[in-house]
Amino acid sequence: MNSLNADIPSALFNGRSLVSIDLSVNTLHGRIPHFVSDLLPRLQYLSLARNNLSGTIPKSIGNISSLTYLDLSDNILEGSIPKTLGINSNLLQHVNLYNNYLSGEVPDSIYNITTLTYLNLNDNELSGTLPSTIGHTLPNIETIDLGVNWFVGPIPTSLSNASHLQNIVLTANSLYGKVPTNLGSLHNLSYLDLSWNQLESGDWSFFSSLTHCKKLRILNLISNNLTGNLPITVGNLTTELERLLMGSNNISGIIPYEIGNLVNLTALYLDQNLFTGMVRPSIGYLCNLDILDLSKNMLSGPIPFSIGNLTKLSELWLMENQLTGAIPTSIGNCSNLFRLKLCSNNLEGIIPKEIFGITTLSQEVDLANNLLEGTIPWEVGSLKNLPYLDLSNNNLQGEIPLSLGDCQVLQQLKLGGNHFEGSIPESLRNLRGIEYLDLSLNNLSGKIPEYFDSFRSLKYLNLSFNALEGNVPEGGIFSNASAVFLHGNLGLCGGNSLLNFPPCPVDSSKHKRNFVKQYIIIIATCIASISFLIVIISTIFSRLKNKKDTQHEGTGSEVEMYKKVSYYDLLKATDRFSLANFIGRGNFGSVYKGTLDGEGQVAIKVFNLDQTGAHRSFNTECESLRNIRHRNLVGVITSCSTVNPRGNEFKALVLKYITNGSLEEWIHPKVEGKKLSLEHRIYFALDMASAVSYLHHHCTPPLAHCDLKPSNVLVDGDMNALVSDFGLAKFLPSPASQNSTSLMGLKGTIGYIAPEYAMGGQISIHGDVYSYGILLLEMLTGKRPTDDMFNGGLNLRSYVNAAFPEKIGEILDTTISEEIEDLLMHECAISLFRIDLSCSEEAPKDRISMWDVATEISLLKERFLNKEIPVGGTN
Repeated sequence: MNSLNADIPSALFNGRSLVSIDLSVNTLHGRIPHFVSDLLPRLQYLSLARNNLSGTIPKSIGNISSLTYLDLSDNILEGSIPKTLGINSNLLQHVNLYNNYLSGEVPDSIYNITTLTYLNLNDNELSGTLPSTIGHTLPNIETIDLGVNWFVGPIPTSLSNASHLQNIVLTANSLYGKVPTNLGSLHNLSYLDLSWNQLESGDWSFFSSLTHCKKLRILNLISNNLTGNLPITVGNLTTELERLLMGSNNISGIIPYEIGNLVNLTALYLDQNLFTGMVRPSIGYLCNLDILDLSKNMLSGPIPFSIGNLTKLSELWLMENQLTGAIPTSIGNCSNLFRLKLCSNNLEGIIPKEIFGITTLSQEVDLANNLLEGTIPWEVGSLKNLPYLDLSNNNLQGEIPLSLGDCQVLQQLKLGGNHFEGSIPESLRNLRGIEYLDLSLNNLSGKIPEYFDSFRSLKYLNLSFNALEGNVPEGGIFSNASAVFLHGNLGLCGGNSLLNFPPCPVDSSKHKRNFVKQYIIIIATCIASISFLIVIISTIFSRLKNKKDTQHEGTGSEVEMYKKVSYYDLLKATDRFSLANFIGRGNFGSVYKGTLDGEGQVAIKVFNLDQTGAHRSFNTECESLRNIRHRNLVGVITSCSTVNPRGNEFKALVLKYITNGSLEEWIHPKVEGKKLSLEHRIYFALDMASAVSYLHHHCTPPLAHCDLKPSNVLVDGDMNALVSDFGLAKFLPSPASQNSTSLMGLKGTIGYIAPEYAMGGQISIHGDVYSYGILLLEMLTGKRPTDDMFNGGLNLRSYVNAAFPEKIGEILDTTISEEIEDLLMHECAISLFRIDLSCSEEAPKDRISMWDVATEISLLKERFLNKEIPVGGTN
C-alpha cells in the first residue's frame, strides 16, 4: 500500500514493454486512460483496485490480448461493461469489478472467456438474466460472484458443468424459480450463497444433492421463498460445514434431530420461519457453535439442558417463540456469551443466578415478556460490562437489588411490569451512563431519588404506576416533560408544571399532613389496584392477540434508546450505496449520505473489513462515541453490525450529517465562497480545543484521538467545528499523564503525528496536543505540513518559528493577511501563533495541556473578538 493521491501517473504509459502494473490501495482519482491498449500492448497484470477512479471502463482494455489479470474493484466507475472485454482475451483468468456503479447487462463476451477462473461483479447495478449456457462457456471458472445486483430469472442448471467451481455467490438479486437439483456434482464447492432472492425449495431434492459436496463450508439460503419441512437429509450434509444460514423463509415442521450431526457448525440461523415442536437436545452436539438463532418461530417446550454444552457460544437468540419451563442453569456454562435473548416466550420459574455469572455478557440480556418469578439474583452486579438489561413484563418481585448499581456500563435498564416493591435503591446513582430507565407498573414506594436529575445521559424515564410520593425534581431530565412518565403515582407533587402535578403543601400541621397522607394512600391504593388489574387484563389479552397474529413482530411497546437499523435499512437510506450519495473514502471505509426513517439526513460510515485495523477501528469508534458527549464532537445515532447478503460481516456507523463539509475544504477551498476570516479561525480553534480538552481531562478513562487533522474536523451549518473519526482513538490509563500501550499498529497521518511516535514512543495525550498545534499552524498559514517546500530539515513549525513574531504577516494565509493590518488583529494573530508553537514543541513535556489551550484561546476570544460573526464564512 502506498499513499498516492493524484491522477494515474502518465509516465506509466510510456513503457510499452510493461507487463505488470499494480496501483491498488491508493487514493488515485480521475479516469483510466482511453487508449491503454495502444500504450501498453504487452500488459499482463493490471490492478487499480481500491482507489477513487471514476468515469467508464475504457473499451481499449479489451484489446490487450496479453492480459491475464484485471482488477478494477472498489472504485467509483460507472456505465456499462465494454463489449470488447473478453473478445480478444484468450489468456484472461481473473476479472474483478466488485463495488463500483456499473450498470446495464453483462456482455456475452464476459461469459465466453473460456480461460476465466475468477469473475467478481458483486455490488454493482447490473441487470438481465444469467445465460443458460454459463456452465459450458466458463469451463474453468472457480469463483463466480454476481451478488448485490439486479439479475432476474432462474439459476442456470448448466452451472453444474463447471466442475472446478468452488465459490458461487448470487446473493441479493431477484432470482426466482427452484434451486437447481444438480449442484451436488460440484465436488469442489466450498461456498454457496443464494440468499436474498425469491428462490423456491420444491421437494427439497436440491438439499439431498448438496450432501455430495464434501468440501462445502458455507451454505446461505437466507430470505428466499423456501417452504415445507426441512428434510432429515440436513444431517447428511458434510461435517465440514461451518455456517448453515436459512433464516427468513417459510420453512415449517420440526427441526430435525439429525442436525446435531453437523458438529463443525459455528453459525446456525433458522430464525423467522414456521418451525414447531421442541428445540431438539441434539443441538447440544454442536459444540463449536458461535451463534445460534432460532428466534421468531413457533417452537414450544423447554430449552434443552444440553444448551450448556455450547461453551463457545457468543450469541443465543431464542426470542419470540412459545418456549415453556424454566431457564436451564446449564446456560451458565456458556462462558463466552455476550448476547442472550430469551424474550417473548412463556418461560417460568426463577432467573438462574448462573446467568449473571457469565461476565462476558457485554451486549444485552433480554428476558422480557415471560412468566419469570422470584427476585433478581444478587449476582446481577457481576455484569459490569453489560449495556442493556431487560427483565420487563414478568412476575418478578422483592426489592431491586443494591448490586444492580455495580453494572456501571448500563445504558438501558427495563424492569417495568413486575411486582417490585420498596424504594428505588440509592446504589442506582452509580449508573452515570444510563440513557433509558423504565421502572413502571411496579409497587415501588418512597420518593423519586434526587440523583436522577444529575444523570446527564438520561433521555427516557418511566416511573409511572407505582406508589411514589413527595416532590418531583425539576432539574435534568425532569425539565423535559415529554421524556418523563410519572402518571399513576398519586402521592407526587410539584415539579415541572407540564407534568400536571399539584403543588406541594407549604404550611400545614403534622396532624393535617398525616391525615392528607393517609387519605392519599387510601385513594392511591384503590386506584392503583384498579389500574393494576386493568393493566394485567390488558396484558393477557395483548399477549394472546400477539401470539395468535404474529411470530415476526416484537412487542413494540417501548421506544428503543438507539434505533436499530439493518443492512437493508442502510441500503434503502443510501439508494443502494449509490454514487450520488457517496461522500468520500477514509482510512477504513467509505462514507455515504443517506435519509433514514425517523432521523432525516445522516452520514453512514461503512467499514471495509478487509482493511487491516478496520475491526479495531469500528470497535474503538463505538466504544468512544458510546462514552463521550460534547457539543463539538460528531454525535453517533446508531451502529449496524450484522451479516450482509453475501454472508460477510458488515459494520457501519450512522452519524449525524454535518452539512458544511470538513475543515480541510475551508482551509484549502476548491470552490468559490469558502473563505475563512481570522475570527472564524479563532472560533474553530476554540471549538477543537474544547473538544480535545474534554477527551483528555473530562473522560474517564482519558481518550487520545490519535488522528487530529483538518479532514477529521467537520463544520456544521452554524459554523461550529466538530471533531470526528475516532477510528484510531485509544483510552489511556488514569491519570491522563501516564502512557498507554505501545504505538505498535498506530498509523495516524504523516505531517500531524507527534515526533516521539516516529521514535516508537508510547501514546499519550501529548501527541494530540502536537497534532492540534500543527493543525492550527496549517489553518493560519494555509500551508499543509506535507507541502513540497518542507524538506531538508524545514517543516511547518520551523517555518513559522523563523517568522515569529516580527514577520508573521509574510506567512499568514493570503486570504486573511489584510486583516492583520489592524493593530488589534495583528496582536491577536501573534497570540494565536504563540499558543500553536507551544502546542507543537519537540519534547512532549514542553507542550502545554489542552485544558490550558482551551482556556488561553477563550481568553483571547474575549479580549479581541467582541462582536458577533456572520454564519457561513467570509466572501
